[in-house]
Amino acid sequence: MMSEPRDLIRELVRKYHREREQERRFVPGETLVMPSGADLSEDDRVALVEAALDLRIAAGPHALSLEKRLGRVLKRRKVHLTNSGSSANLLALTALAQPEIGDDRLRPGDEVVTVAAGFPTTVNPILQNQMVPVFVDIDLRTYNTTAERVAEAIGPRTRGIMIAHALGNPFPVAEVAELAKERGLFFVEDNCDGVDSRYRGRLTGTFGDFSTVSFYPAHHLTMGEGGCVTTDRPKLARIVESLRDWGRDCWCEPGDCDTCGKRYTQQFGRLPYGYDHKYTFSHVGYNLKTTDLQAALGLSQIERLPEFGAARRRNWRRLREGLDGLPGLVLPEPTPGSDPSWFGFIITVAADAGFDRDELVHHLEDRRIGTRMVFAGNLTRQPAYQGREYRIAGTLDNSDVVTERTFWIGVFPGLTDEMVDYMISTIRDFVTARK
Repeated sequence: MMSEPRDLIRELVRKYHREREQERRFVPGETLVMPSGADLSEDDRVALVEAALDLRIAAGPHALSLEKRLGRVLKRRKVHLTNSGSSANLLALTALAQPEIGDDRLRPGDEVVTVAAGFPTTVNPILQNQMVPVFVDIDLRTYNTTAERVAEAIGPRTRGIMIAHALGNPFPVAEVAELAKERGLFFVEDNCDGVDSRYRGRLTGTFGDFSTVSFYPAHHLTMGEGGCVTTDRPKLARIVESLRDWGRDCWCEPGDCDTCGKRYTQQFGRLPYGYDHKYTFSHVGYNLKTTDLQAALGLSQIERLPEFGAARRRNWRRLREGLDGLPGLVLPEPTPGSDPSWFGFIITVAADAGFDRDELVHHLEDRRIGTRMVFAGNLTRQPAYQGREYRIAGTLDNSDVVTERTFWIGVFPGLTDEMVDYMISTIRDFVTARK
């Protein structure tokens, strides 16, 4: 008999998890094959329940531990957890517009080079800070832009670059980082889809002034909701922390007081001398923190990152080999010099295929295989961006191809070989029947 109630709860949770997992079995055509999702273990379930028992419902010790652990894993000096990857992007770009940056800070009307074919919240912070996105096109097969396209997009008002790694496939980030350095531009690396990917042997997310990560269930690690901002520059990290935490000047953790020893002995702005530092605000900020329950799940998940990366790579290779040579399909390629930890498997239907994307997508969905568009496609065609100020550098022809003829299917660790083979056979049957 268990001597402690907590031990008993832990064992019951493990038993419950095992019983639930035993009920799962794959039936082709009946079981939904998800394009993405969280791979949650027995340890993950226990971690969440134990954190709930502690009743630390705001950010606390788990959050602090996870920030330190992420710093070691992601190879960055400073990590700040957020409530989403989208919030991380907002914080990163907003931080570069703050007065502490000096005369070089981003300002309203400045241009930031970004990619037209992607997820909106890589671009939205540019508009939310009253700046101007400069959209560049991508290459088909890698679905990333190139350093040459970025260079050609830089104009007199360009002050920054903010680009995401496309579905885990790195863009040529070393070249873009060098370009940013040469031209005196800020560089935000959206690594939300690319955790554990590498370019020229170096982890993505280690090249920019800031990089961002998402912990949404579709991503490489999950906290349910969540994200983080990373940097190697302590000054930038301090700005992010303030913006994330209501804009306050104080850096005490929640529940702590007078960590600096000067809580009532400082002068700020036009406030009375000695005004409580915990209620002194130096930025127009937000509350974009995470919770300790989410962080507890993140601490459990991060131990499995090598396993997750291996599964994503294995599933991608199996799909690539199984679909190779099928007429009418343009299959993806890793960016030269990269080792992607893939987020999804992208397929473009050729213009002369004899069938279109919608036919293939409906065939897959009818057979319980989940599909997704490449996010928003060409963002300039989305309703939200009509009437917004932006500039297009060159053409967006390939972004239009992605909008009209491209989709992706899953490679996430929750997929079994049987599921992946079912996806392959379903696609092969469709294509061969239309020869």
